[in-house]
Amino acid sequence: MPGLSLASRLDGAIGGKTAAAFDRAFGVKTVGELLEHYPRRYARRGELTPISTLPLGEPVTIVAEVVSASERRMQNRRGSLLEVVISDGDGRLSLTFFNQPWRLKDLTPGRRGIFSGKVGEYRRQTQLTNPDYELFDDIAEARAEAEVSAKRPIPIYPATATVPSPLVQKTISLVLDSLGDIDDPLPADLRARRGLLPARAALEQIHRPENDDDIPPAVATLRMQEAFVLQTALLQQRQFVRALSATKRPAHPGGLLERFDRILPFELTPDQQSVGAQIQSDMVGDWPMNRLVQGEVGSGKTLVALRAMLQVAESGGQSALIAPTEVLAAQHLRSIARMLGPELAPELMPTLLTGQLPAAERRKAALRVASGQARIVVGTHALLSSTTTFADLGFV
Repeated sequence: MPGLSLASRLDGAIGGKTAAAFDRAFGVKTVGELLEHYPRRYARRGELTPISTLPLGEPVTIVAEVVSASERRMQNRRGSLLEVVISDGDGRLSLTFFNQPWRLKDLTPGRRGIFSGKVGEYRRQTQLTNPDYELFDDIAEARAEAEVSAKRPIPIYPATATVPSPLVQKTISLVLDSLGDIDDPLPADLRARRGLLPARAALEQIHRPENDDDIPPAVATLRMQEAFVLQTALLQQRQFVRALSATKRPAHPGGLLERFDRILPFELTPDQQSVGAQIQSDMVGDWPMNRLVQGEVGSGKTLVALRAMLQVAESGGQSALIAPTEVLAAQHLRSIARMLGPELAPELMPTLLTGQLPAAERRKAALRVASGQARIVVGTHALLSSTTTFADLGFV
C-alpha cells in the first residue's frame, strides 16, 4: 500500500471524525497542512510548569506531579467525583473527573505527566475539568528507557479545548509513520551549502526530536523551505506580470506633475526624489508596475503616491487610493485636496467613494468616477466592488 503524501486528505489518513475536529480547530484539511502545525515550544520530563502563571479560560498543556487523588460520591446528583491535585513544587492545581473512578490506579502520588485542558476556577482554586493526560514511565520500572526519555523534548502544540496538545502530538506521529516519500523543495546544492536537512528529516526532527540538538537544524531547514517557496512564487508572479502589457503613462514638460512640484512649499527630499524617479520610469515601462513604498510616519509616502497619480492624470488616466477605513479614506482625501491647492484640485476633482456615503452623494461620486471627471478617487474596499466603474483606471 503506498504511503501518504503531503497532498493526501486528512480524513483519509486519520478518520473523518478526528479530521473534522482538526479542520474546525485549525483549518487543516491535508496531511501537509497538519505537518505544518509546528510545536510552539518543548517541555522536558524532568521539569515542572509554573502553575501560578496559567491563564484562566485558556487551553494549556503542562508538566506536573501528582500530589494526591481521592474519590467521593456527589451530593446533588448520581455518580462519583475524582479529585486529583497536581503541583509544580510551589503552586497547586486541581483536576476533576466525573464518574471515572478507574483513574485512581494511574494517578498515584509521585507520578509525573503531561496534563492538558482548559483552565477554570472553582471556589477561588484553579482547576482542569476532565483533562487529557499522559503519564511518564516509572523510572524504577524502566530505568534505561527513562534515561533516554528524560532527554527527549516533548512538543507542545497550539491547541484548543477540543483538540489538546497530546492529541495533536499523537495524530502527527501517526501520520508521520504512514508518510511516504516527499519531494524536497530545496535544491540539493543549496542544502549542502547551508548545512540543511532533507525535507523528511526536518519534519521528523521538528515533531519527534530525540534531543535538544535536533531542533535548531529542523527549524532552520523549514524556515529556508518557506522562504524559498515564497520567493519562487513571487518570481513566477513577476514573470507573469511582465508577460502582460501596460499603457504607458509619461509625464510631459509643463504638465500636471511639473505644475504640482512648482507649488510645493518645500523641496523634495533625496529619498522622495529617488523613489519618485523610479516610479516615473516604471510608468513608461512595457509591463504593469508593482511597487511597495516603505517609510516611517511623516516620511512623505502620500506625497510620493500623489505625484504618481498626477503623472497618470496627465494622459487622462484615473488613480484609486484604497484605505482600510472610512475615517482614513476621508483624511487622505482632505490631505490630497490640500496639497493640490485651489488651482489643481478643481481640475483633478479628487472624489471620495465609500459604502457609507448617503445614496445621493454616492450616486454623484460614482457618476464622476464612471465619466472620468474624477481623476483621483479615494475610498475603502468599496472601490473594488463590481458596481464601481472607472473610465480609465491606470494606477491603484
